[in-house]
Amino acid sequence: MDGFSTPPWTLKPDGMSSLRIGTRGSPLALRQAHAVKAALAAADPSLAAPEAIEIVVIRTTGDRVQDRTLAEIGGKGLFTKEIEDGLLAGTLDLAVHSMKDVPTVLPDGLVIDGMLPRADPRDALVALSRGGLEKLPRGAVVGTASLRRQAQLLHLRPDLRVIPFRGNVDTRLAKLEAGNAVATLLALAGLIRLGKIAVATAVLEPETMLPAVAQGAIGIERRAGDERMALLLARISDPATLTAVAAERALLAMLDGSCRTPIAALAELEGDGEIRLRGMVATPDGVRLVSGTWTGPAADAVRIGSEAGDELRSRAPFLAT
Repeated sequence: MDGFSTPPWTLKPDGMSSLRIGTRGSPLALRQAHAVKAALAAADPSLAAPEAIEIVVIRTTGDRVQDRTLAEIGGKGLFTKEIEDGLLAGTLDLAVHSMKDVPTVLPDGLVIDGMLPRADPRDALVALSRGGLEKLPRGAVVGTASLRRQAQLLHLRPDLRVIPFRGNVDTRLAKLEAGNAVATLLALAGLIRLGKIAVATAVLEPETMLPAVAQGAIGIERRAGDERMALLLARISDPATLTAVAAERALLAMLDGSCRTPIAALAELEGDGEIRLRGMVATPDGVRLVSGTWTGPAADAVRIGSEAGDELRSRAPFLAT
């Protein structure tokens, strides 16, 4: 027996089986939720019927408030709280998140132990003219709401002027087309999932723009005591993604990372069972930036991430100011 003699989902009042997945309502969030739905249906044929899985759209505080940066309105948890409330209340069975939006500390009673294979974690430059960062005119206006991107941009090009860009991918592309800025930066993974890769004028390598922690990873959250969901997620989770993201989030946790601090990290698994973790912390103006690379056994990913975060903190006294 594999734990599925009883369906691992709940029953609607009319008796129809339905597993309920909570997600934000942006086009990208919906693509990600449907990717999880497809993976679940492929893992368990009993979930392949159209009515077996219901995608429930939840509008979060982060979606509602668009006129201020995340740092001003409370940070990453604004994209997850209302969805997690549904999990805790039992109105949802699973929640799908962009892992880069998830705080390092989850609410009591919830866990994330399901992740689809990670997409390309790099950032893409989207500019009105072709070429990379070096081709942007001196003093050019670049739109981004990410302090991580802002800090690294200004560290490389202190002549640039950065202005806030909030909203989903289409909203930010529209602002660019309207002339609010000459360029913006977007996660390459999101452009790929939306079929918009053609808008990228350059892909930025990690040596130039280190990605956000867990960028490109889709996380699936459940109630800690829901063993049926745990068994189901074990069928679709990618171990390499889980390991890499665990290292990056351990680094972030040691730095007390929030949207108020520019932090970046990227962990990559090597073929010999090793993990390579790059990390960075900076001031928002990019003047001070500390980075490093750490390697070790992939089985020790969390320890390596924690030690990397601790070292970055010791080398970045500006974090205490």
